[in-house]
Amino acid sequence: MTAPRTPRKALGRLSLPERTFVADALRTETVGGVLLLFAAVTALIWANVPALRDSYESVSHFHLGPEALGLSLSVAHWAADGLLAVFFFVAGVELKRELVAGDLRDPKAAALPVVAALCGMAAPALVYTLTNTVGGGSLAGWAVPTATDIAFALAVLAVIGTSLPSALRAFLLTLAVVDDLFAILIIAVFFTDHLNFAALGGAVAGLVVFWLLLRKGVRGWYVYVPLALVVWGLMYNSGIHATIAGVAMGLMLRCHRREGEEQSPGEHIEHLVRPFSAGLAVPLFALFSAGVAVSGGALADVFTQPETLGVVLGLVVGKMLGIFGGTWLTARFTRASLSEDLAWADVFAVATLAGIGFTVSLLIGELAFEGDASMTDSVKAAVLTGSLIATALAAVLLKVRNAKYRKLAEEEERDEDLSGVPDVYEQDDPAYHLRMAEIHERKAAEHRRLAREKADERDGLAEVVGRAGEDHDGPA
Repeated sequence: MTAPRTPRKALGRLSLPERTFVADALRTETVGGVLLLFAAVTALIWANVPALRDSYESVSHFHLGPEALGLSLSVAHWAADGLLAVFFFVAGVELKRELVAGDLRDPKAAALPVVAALCGMAAPALVYTLTNTVGGGSLAGWAVPTATDIAFALAVLAVIGTSLPSALRAFLLTLAVVDDLFAILIIAVFFTDHLNFAALGGAVAGLVVFWLLLRKGVRGWYVYVPLALVVWGLMYNSGIHATIAGVAMGLMLRCHRREGEEQSPGEHIEHLVRPFSAGLAVPLFALFSAGVAVSGGALADVFTQPETLGVVLGLVVGKMLGIFGGTWLTARFTRASLSEDLAWADVFAVATLAGIGFTVSLLIGELAFEGDASMTDSVKAAVLTGSLIATALAAVLLKVRNAKYRKLAEEEERDEDLSGVPDVYEQDDPAYHLRMAEIHERKAAEHRRLAREKADERDGLAEVVGRAGEDHDGPA
């Protein structure tokens, strides 16, 4: 007789190693998100204060780099093509780790965030396309609202102070990683106008050398960093967006642990590079990409031009419906039930939060309307507006359930036996229950001792009162 199958839980509690990894990753991303927010605000002030506007343009368009190698680029260009390669390198490592060592190595578990991410990219693109087809606008920006900015989304979570359960945070993180991978594929396929096959062949050869060195176990940053720079330079000159080199090298790293290893090479390198990516690379990109002129007229134009309206609706409505709908359909057709601790309203709130598009949306906006500076700035304003609206809506939805989230967070963190492992992860460990029995026995013994002391005190007080009454029995 076969045992009945336990229904799979959608967005259930993470495994302990995965929870630890997600907590560490999100801590770095949250700090990076706050820096990103600061950089974006700085860029807007720098580009809109009349006395500073010219200096912003001068710095952004200042060229540096070896012209002979085809790398005499503006500061803004270096930030978009160079620094974001580091960001996509981390995304590649993260995705590889999730697929080979994380909870996503189970295809059934991977289906939920992958389908949700795909729907969360398809729906905004469809909303943008419909808006511009009806309004007679350009379809070139269809990919702009497809991306989610995880750092910005987590910065919003930090600001509004919600205790979002780790399962939902991990879902948001995984969504953004898968989102980033497909975004880079969109860039490679749809925004490559010409190819230099000699440079592309050199980049591929460099990637092969990179992979062989990893396979041979060669170590040393002085080997890999120069090689990575050569691969990046060749990829840039090939005509394919240079960030492809970053994600390709990230996916090549070994992310499973061998016997005796505390960390895999991928985890170790990600731990070293992530702070640089989140704390410097992405904020600097934001500083030189978010500086658009903002005025009452410009903001009003966002809702009157079909291209910019399509971006706003794609981020706010498309992301929300796509991710929520993809999650619901996956759970429905895989017969997975939502975790008892959560409600579909929580998934809807996270889907709304995923409408915060920034880093990759700004990058795609620059590529989609390259050569049209006015439309590029308008699209950037639309990305900022859509992200702000999604932030406000998500903040309201998350605040409604914040008391429930705090209770869940407390349960996830409780460690009554002081073992260093949260109690919810020790329910199947006999040693845990023995430790808890010992703790309760000590508490019971203490309470029995206190009960005896209080009873003795009460009896002593009654005896004193009785003697006092006997001393005053005579006539006054």
